[in-house]
Amino acid sequence: MTSIAAALAAARQEIPPSDARLLLRHVLCCGSAWLEAHRDDALDAAAAVRLAALAARRAHGEPIAYLIGIREFYGRDFAVTPAVLIPRPETELLVDLGKAAVAALAAPRILDLGTGSGCVAVTLALELPQAEVWAADLSADALTVARDNAARLSARVQFVQSDWFAALGDARFDLIVANPPYIAAGDPHLEQGDLRFEPPLALACGADGLAALRHIVASAPQHLIPSGRLYFEHGYDQAAAVAALLQAAGYAQIEQQRDLAGIVRVSGGRR
Repeated sequence: MTSIAAALAAARQEIPPSDARLLLRHVLCCGSAWLEAHRDDALDAAAAVRLAALAARRAHGEPIAYLIGIREFYGRDFAVTPAVLIPRPETELLVDLGKAAVAALAAPRILDLGTGSGCVAVTLALELPQAEVWAADLSADALTVARDNAARLSARVQFVQSDWFAALGDARFDLIVANPPYIAAGDPHLEQGDLRFEPPLALACGADGLAALRHIVASAPQHLIPSGRLYFEHGYDQAAAVAALLQAAGYAQIEQQRDLAGIVRVSGGRR
């Protein structure tokens, strides 16, 4: 029987040390302090086999988030599966802008389009307990993940299976947020890194990556109250194109906000 330290060293031969520690903590269901304090303990055979299997999958490129089933977003842990996009730090900007947009409203109605894991909708529901939050997604599997996250985190969210606005009838909102697919089909980045394992429908849309954004920008005014606001995430090189879409659709007070890397990441405007 091998020790925890020896198993960790073996995993480090295949993957970065930080990944190896995270996978071992997942296998042992323990924290960093416990792992450090018990490095010389024996690791049972089943745990060693499981760690080796996870390390091999990680070495093949499978995302850590899918291997351990969790990704942190806005200070909370969200369950993720290959049915949903992995939450990313830059998407937290969408939450920040959404919170600010409805801060003065007593009971805002908010819609999250293409909710995926539900990280944006659930976070907004928890950060704004006075809000009525809806979340829509075309994927039934994604909605299962999102519902489970809402239940585990005790967030009140109304989930709807919908192809963007199609199943929402005449519902109107103070705020609509979206992190839609915005990578161009055929973009070489789709064959690199974590993107290789994430759901294609959540990543790519149209020859120029703007098909979903065009639809959302054009259709959102029908589901916004007068002066309601739309915010959406987009690609690093799409700022000029989405600004033009917003202007052509007649939005007022158009905004474009940069993420922590200085990239224009979220755009939007007021109906």
